[in-house]
Amino acid sequence: MTRKALFPGSFDPFTAGHLNILKRALTMFDEVVVAVGVNIDKKGFFSNEKRMDIIRKATEGISGVKVIQYDNLTIDTCRELGIRHIVRGVRNMIDFETERSIADANRKLAPDIETVIIPTAQEYAHISSTAVRDLLKHGGDISLFVPEGIEL
Repeated sequence: MTRKALFPGSFDPFTAGHLNILKRALTMFDEVVVAVGVNIDKKGFFSNEKRMDIIRKATEGISGVKVIQYDNLTIDTCRELGIRHIVRGVRNMIDFETERSIADANRKLAPDIETVIIPTAQEYAHISSTAVRDLLKHGGDISLFVPEGIEL
């Protein structure tokens, strides 16, 4: 039996911290589906297609990774794909409280789907997609914040 997990997010853009969480999730699961969420109420910095391309490039050569786009509830995507685990990364206690609340709500709606929260490795805890976007807007160097070989 293949153990699968869904790693959902906006990934706007996918950072070195996201890649760290993904690689660590792959030590627990045979396959991790990175699900790029579509939010019609929010205009992203990058298009969903660009986000997916970035993730594919960042994960080239890593087995067990699949990249998809989704526009419904995360638990519904899990059900559609036959996935029973959601992976979420947290950088700090604020992230943890937010993710725990979402996990609690998901557990009420879908008791058969479990959330696995992975704390980011210390060397990535300062990285956020917001910081990367701000650096990009102001012409800063993002190389320390995105996966190696990624140019935005």
